[in-house]
Amino acid sequence: MSEKNTVIDKTLARRSFDRAASTYDDAAVLQREVGERILERLDLLRIQPEVILDIGSGTGYCTRFLSKRYASANIVSMDFSMQMLKTARNQVDVSNNHFVCADMERLPFVDKSIDFIFSNLTVQWCNDLSSLFDEFKRILKVDGLIMFSTFGPDTLWELRESWQSVDDFVHVNNFIDLHNIGDALFYAGMGDVVMDNEPFTLTYKEVKTLMKDLKDIGAHNVNAGRPHGMTGKAHLQKMMTAYEKFRVDGVLPATYEVIYGHAWALEKVKTKEPQSMSIPLDSIGFDVPDNSDS
Repeated sequence: MSEKNTVIDKTLARRSFDRAASTYDDAAVLQREVGERILERLDLLRIQPEVILDIGSGTGYCTRFLSKRYASANIVSMDFSMQMLKTARNQVDVSNNHFVCADMERLPFVDKSIDFIFSNLTVQWCNDLSSLFDEFKRILKVDGLIMFSTFGPDTLWELRESWQSVDDFVHVNNFIDLHNIGDALFYAGMGDVVMDNEPFTLTYKEVKTLMKDLKDIGAHNVNAGRPHGMTGKAHLQKMMTAYEKFRVDGVLPATYEVIYGHAWALEKVKTKEPQSMSIPLDSIGFDVPDNSDS
């Protein structure tokens, strides 16, 4: 079955994240883990930014770490959910932090005003990746850095396949692959582009718990091609029955493909074709966070 239009409804997405502000921290196990891994990568880079923009800052988990690491920097926490920002204000040291409610595809900053753009699992919520990276390049100073994570196309493939056995509506967001993201950075004028990816698997006793977690972080279906109205119990039961074929050792897996990227706003960018790097899992080694509801 072919899927319909997957344009993200920004109004619906904003409302979803507003509602999730009070439940986000308890459910965002993967988001915290990925955020910490991006922050660890800063150990490999010698930067002393004066102005940092945390795009999709949410409740401020990564902002707090950035504030400690770069104590003398001015940090802008930006999110398109006002409720997320209000929650962040109660958890972040406001002495060197500023809070801006805005859409990342329409950044309210002047040209060449930011030294470092940080973004954890937010880029996937844009509708035009090329324009997004053009905006990033516009506001970065020369030699400014972008460092981000996002989801790849293997994310939640079990849930997507289970819904596809029921109907042809879009129930799970579609995600852009690593190579296309790297190409978009290059064509936006970014240099020294580095991309890699990493799989994570969370496990659940029931599909309902997975769906509750997605709702609690505001990440449930906000595509224009979604079914309108409540999903019927019969459809939901069919999906859950289809998901059962993935059960292993008493639990249901939910796969996430996490893509990492960083690039520099060089004054002059090399004109050769973009290249990306994919690091095999067995050369990394990691502990997968377990979100079983046991």
